[in-house]
Amino acid sequence: MATQEIVELQRVFLSRLDALDHILDVGEKHFADLGAALQERLAPDMFPLGSQIAIACNQPRGFSQWCAGEPVENLAADVDSVAVARAHIRQTRELVSGIRVGDEKLDEVKRIGLGPGRYCELPGRQYVSDYLLPNLYFHVTTAYAILRKLGVPLGKADYMHFLAPYIKLSGAA
Repeated sequence: MATQEIVELQRVFLSRLDALDHILDVGEKHFADLGAALQERLAPDMFPLGSQIAIACNQPRGFSQWCAGEPVENLAADVDSVAVARAHIRQTRELVSGIRVGDEKLDEVKRIGLGPGRYCELPGRQYVSDYLLPNLYFHVTTAYAILRKLGVPLGKADYMHFLAPYIKLSGAA
């Protein structure tokens, strides 16, 4: 990835983290105590809302750490307060803003743990496109879906909140 590609990836990470933060804003306006909803799930075998937020943050966070040559340290999945969820988003934004990486790093193979006893190894660019970005979108979408299931009045415009500055109104026909 050339420098421009990294800048674009940072933009995507930051805008999706902003969308996740916005989704929480809408949830807080709907519930007197959004913290109580952090243990809600879409299905019994899925992670709860708080974990979805942590795991969404872990994607760009882990990439930032990997690019810096640091060990990837995932956030704990047991998010028990909205303050912790927002701190995860804020800290992840800071890490993403500091990404500096050259092509040589992105040519390296990245080992990705896939649960007990399972992993895959992908070149850095493929790690981004085939693992990291789909995982980020999955967990942001799942957080959105959990809040929708609980009755929070979210819509596509909230999920795609990052497009708001580009929206234009056409004149009457």
